[in-house]
Amino acid sequence: MRILVTNDDGVFAPGLLALARAMRSLGEVWVIAPDHNWSASGHVKTLHRPLRVREVELADGTTAYSSDGAPSDCVALGLMGLLPGEVDLVVSGINPNSNLGHDVTYSGTVTAAMEAAISGKPAIAFSLESPEDLSEPIDFSAAERVAEQVAAEIIRHDLPPGFLANVNIPCLPLEQIKGIKITRQGLRIYHDELVRRLDPRGVPYYWIGGGVPTGVPEEGTDIGAVNSGYVSITPLKLDLTAHDQIDLLKGWKWQDITP
Repeated sequence: MRILVTNDDGVFAPGLLALARAMRSLGEVWVIAPDHNWSASGHVKTLHRPLRVREVELADGTTAYSSDGAPSDCVALGLMGLLPGEVDLVVSGINPNSNLGHDVTYSGTVTAAMEAAISGKPAIAFSLESPEDLSEPIDFSAAERVAEQVAAEIIRHDLPPGFLANVNIPCLPLEQIKGIKITRQGLRIYHDELVRRLDPRGVPYYWIGGGVPTGVPEEGTDIGAVNSGYVSITPLKLDLTAHDQIDLLKGWKWQDITP
């Protein structure tokens, strides 16, 4: 089992190291990650400039590859020939903040896993629901153990091509995590606001700011599970078609529109 580990927080992020450690008991681990933070970058593919890759050493002495590309670029590099041999599983994370509900469209952590799914490889994105106002370093030890167990169970089964799971872990000691729930995406609520300022020359510029996202903790959703102290595993797919609206649109008078 050859496992590719990546993230969107940068190659030296502690969550990446925790995830790499978690995967070592399950197979041969290779790390390819961005050379800087790409949080909230979404699904990016670099096509109009060359990608640079260099070998680096992680905090525990692990050799890794660092790229100036996006998280999805790192996955593409690994799957298209940078690594020797075939990759069997791609894991992304451990992100220090959750990726719940609509977050998956913004998240570099999740879209790195999506890049693997596009290539027909099974992939798992791991995120930790740590508080935004945490004043001390994040403890990834419980999340590391959860990632190992979840990945081991997924590996144990015959995975369909392009299998994709989004895993969110509550920021609790391992003994306080209540268990695992299989969930659907919940309703994420964003509190964004546009902040307008002037630069020293009097020219306006803008920040997208606002409060921390919240969500509806509905039973059966990823938000509800994590809020209740459970690990959430949400199976995702890349087909975004609103199948329930196809018949609705077919009933409209398209024949009256002349191209």
